[in-house]
Amino acid sequence: MSASTLLGLIEQATERLQAAGVAFGHGTQSAFDEAVWLVLWRLGLPLDTDLDEVADQAVTSEQQSACAALIEERIGTRKPAAYLTREAWLQGVSFYIDERAIVPRSLIAEVLADGTIDAWLSDQTRHVLDLCTGNGSLAVLAALAWPEVQVTGADISDDALAVAAINIERHDLNERVKLLHSDGLSDAPGPFDLILCNPPYVCQASMDALPAEYRAEPELALAGGTDGMDFVRQLFRDAPSHMSEHAVLVLEIGHEREHFEAAFPQLEAAWLDTSQGEDQVLLITRSALQALNAA
Repeated sequence: MSASTLLGLIEQATERLQAAGVAFGHGTQSAFDEAVWLVLWRLGLPLDTDLDEVADQAVTSEQQSACAALIEERIGTRKPAAYLTREAWLQGVSFYIDERAIVPRSLIAEVLADGTIDAWLSDQTRHVLDLCTGNGSLAVLAALAWPEVQVTGADISDDALAVAAINIERHDLNERVKLLHSDGLSDAPGPFDLILCNPPYVCQASMDALPAEYRAEPELALAGGTDGMDFVRQLFRDAPSHMSEHAVLVLEIGHEREHFEAAFPQLEAAWLDTSQGEDQVLLITRSALQALNAA
């Protein structure tokens, strides 16, 4: 199909991305989806545009050149598309993003949206901590999911907190979401009724094998040491004293379940179902953490 139509332009971009061997996983899972995102964004069209309705829409030579330049920038820099568009979406909610924070993609967003963890909460759930908040996306989603709670977003990175502040303002949540600089839980005293945490958990072997797109993100937010569990170990030691009596911790560990279970073989945890399976997000009660620390 000719690049003089919208669909033709997208197909041409798809072929270029495929040929260049770029990596996905920052909001898209295929060259076609990424081409759709970049082309629609460059042309100023909504990302939820029905392609069937606009497939034959004519594009000018100037628009073709502008889109081609963006695709070449994506290939040449190997930056995730979200860094180029300065926008990412999580559970249908738009977030500002730039290179100061990792691109939001946490599976915890799914269990917030679908009510998976609601059974572990109560009308006493009032204070929520989003630890390692990054660009603040989970803090925002928690505040949107539970209008009655107060949320704290904590991170060791001042750069990430600056990005999070943009998103808190963007969603008009300054009264309900507060941001805090903290190394782990050291400056986040609580007590919290719910802790959400998508920590740095990537093991060294996986870090060494990461595609360039992931290396464009802050390493501080990804690298978890030899087995990926360095941050998690400290978190488990510290968390009980920062949690209310019936509080729970929702933790993402990605593809590191084998390392996680090797590090904490006696821990009682509930694995939660997500679009990526039942082995990447888990829920742990305060009492389970106390038992772990007492063992």
